[in-house]
Amino acid sequence: MPTPRFLQLADVAEVLNISANQVYALVRRGDIPAVKIGGRGQWRVESTELEKYIERLYTETKQFIDTHPFGDEAEVADEAH
Repeated sequence: MPTPRFLQLADVAEVLNISANQVYALVRRGDIPAVKIGGRGQWRVESTELEKYIERLYTETKQFIDTHPFGDEAEVADEAH
């Protein structure tokens, strides 16, 4: 079955493995472009925009790793908990 063009925030949350509230915050900040559809103003994220967001995160992560090649021991300890 092909991927739908527009995803509900709950669908985006599932793809990113985060809560729908976190997705809503990303949308409201403009990190993930979205549109409001219908009289009730339901948010939808175009699947191509979600893919662009993910690619942007990969680029930002690579830049961070290139700048901090060995990481910070405190950061590693935080992620372990």
